[in-house]
Amino acid sequence: METHQYNENYRPSRDPMELLRQEMKLRNFSPKTIKSYLNYTIRFINWSNRPIREVTGNDIRMFLEFLVDGQSSASTVNTAYSALQFYFGNVLGRNFFINIPRAKKSRYLPVILSKSEVARLLAALTNPKHHCIVSLLYGAGLRVSEVVRIKMLDIDFDRMLLRIFQGKGKKDRLTLLPKSLHEILRKQNKVKKPTDYLFTHEHGMGRLTERTVQKVVASAAMRAGITKSVHPHILRHSFATHLLESGTDIRYIQELLGHANLQTTQIYTHVASNNLGAIVSPLDL
Repeated sequence: METHQYNENYRPSRDPMELLRQEMKLRNFSPKTIKSYLNYTIRFINWSNRPIREVTGNDIRMFLEFLVDGQSSASTVNTAYSALQFYFGNVLGRNFFINIPRAKKSRYLPVILSKSEVARLLAALTNPKHHCIVSLLYGAGLRVSEVVRIKMLDIDFDRMLLRIFQGKGKKDRLTLLPKSLHEILRKQNKVKKPTDYLFTHEHGMGRLTERTVQKVVASAAMRAGITKSVHPHILRHSFATHLLESGTDIRYIQELLGHANLQTTQIYTHVASNNLGAIVSPLDL
């Protein structure tokens, strides 16, 4: 993303991108969304090479088509759409988007690890900290961004629950705390302060990064001989699917995952084996 050059006479209120940044901050957008929206808005302005006031709906259509022609994914095109819709629609009050469709997303079923593959993955982790991280990703259904931000005060030992503070969508939620992790978490609780991160770098220098966790999971999967492309989010998918297969109500799973829409959770009904297990292949009849 391009950066703005500031001088002594610079006034932020004159910079449209600074106004956009301020507007998003006031609306409590996440830093990730702010960065993404600024990126696509600036990219569009540079691409169009026109003053903002002269931009038309056709310009936006052509830019989105340009992204599609460049092999951008539907998700990327829709993020650009949302960024431009927010800037031109919400901030500038320009009604460009009534007749501009969003890209239709391809539908992919999530990759799931079997319970035996999860067991092999955990067995391949000899480092206690790494074992605990992967156990929480699977056993609590966490996103990688959530597991690295757990603080000791988020752990409710009495109720065996884990509070996810300001997860995706800036929402708090409660999820399961696996009983098998009680002992190791209690040990950490004795040596750390309530505001300390559960997982830190060596010598306690700051919390672990998401990239570190991704490497831990990928390396363990390789040692375990799992041929699927394994990343942390697969463990969250597996958590939801295995709960569904064990008979847990899908609405409880929705709450544990923090999904705003039940339809998001229902994707797991398409990969749960108990939905297909009663059907016999005609080859075996």
